[in-house]
Amino acid sequence: MRFLPSALLFTLALPLFGQSVPRREEDPIPAKVENIYTRGLRYLSQSQNTEGAWDDSQGKEPGVVGLCIMAFLAHGEDPNHGPYAENIQKGISFILEQQSKTNGYIGTSMYSHGFATLALAESYGMFRDDRIAPALKQAVDLILSSQKRNSRGAWRYSPESTDADSTVSGCQIVALYAARNAGIPVPEEAFTKGLKYMAKCRGGDGGYGYTSGIGDKPTLTAIGLLTQALAKQHDSRSFKASTKYLSKKLNYREKYYPYYFEYYMSQALFHADEKSWNDWNAKNIAYMSVLQGPDGSFPGNKGKAFSTSGALLSLALNYRFLPIYEK
Repeated sequence: MRFLPSALLFTLALPLFGQSVPRREEDPIPAKVENIYTRGLRYLSQSQNTEGAWDDSQGKEPGVVGLCIMAFLAHGEDPNHGPYAENIQKGISFILEQQSKTNGYIGTSMYSHGFATLALAESYGMFRDDRIAPALKQAVDLILSSQKRNSRGAWRYSPESTDADSTVSGCQIVALYAARNAGIPVPEEAFTKGLKYMAKCRGGDGGYGYTSGIGDKPTLTAIGLLTQALAKQHDSRSFKASTKYLSKKLNYREKYYPYYFEYYMSQALFHADEKSWNDWNAKNIAYMSVLQGPDGSFPGNKGKAFSTSGALLSLALNYRFLPIYEK
């Protein structure tokens, strides 16, 4: 990523509340990134089942299907035409079919719901399917109603949870920002309350913990910093502290949830600091090129669909096609 402002502006040229796939006009893609990415997409396209999901340990979770959809879209793939249009369309249909008709809940956890909602938001306006807008609105309403029931003003594993943590809460906040960018009304109070909870998980050095400022980790800090970036809090002291915290963790690798970390780390640094992102991106490209298997997939205990989509999305800032990547 070279942070050229003209490459970060998106033209929203579709009908009301729609989004178009923006064109990346400058800054050539590193050849190694393109090689990794095209091989990864080929794997995802060939391993998708007829229902639109993936037959591995987590591949039938709507949230993982959502990450796979975003991996295609982040490469600039056209959901209506082109070699991967059918893959994208089948994935969207799978998510829509998994959504509860009564309350809009998607999947078996708020993690899954959050990523599925994010995928719907990023697809809205790009994919010609009249089902997406009402489904996205229902999914957002579920996030908002869950927050209202939560005494901490945040989220955890189920819509009825009364406690909260920074990972699930960060996921919902990002989904809400994406939905608002897509034109779905989201009250400012929802962001205010959610960010207030996230701040309670931030320590004095800018590091974020799981349920408090104690026990900070780079993965949690990346999630927290991303929510601050989307809230345009770049000038705050806490944003600068968290940026400094992550800039010292460029060689860090998450043991238990590696692709989850890389997915958030790339976005957080992209929004926060040009030099740190450039350094991180170079290291990440080299790392991913070694990890990728002969079939284009990435290994991991959560299944190849999750691992591969997460790995590709950690490289997707080199393309900057998704609306959520707008600075």
